[in-house]
Amino acid sequence: MKQLAQRVMWMVVLWGGSVLALAAVGMLFRLLMNAAGFKS
Repeated sequence: MKQLAQRVMWMVVLWGGSVLALAAVGMLFRLLMNAAGFKS
């Protein structure tokens, strides 16, 4: 049971990290587009 909880914990950590990375890339693209003069 402990091993299952550990696996689920790793999945949550990896998923959360990937979501944060995607958000960071999105913000970076938005900054670059604004710097280039594109407005949404």
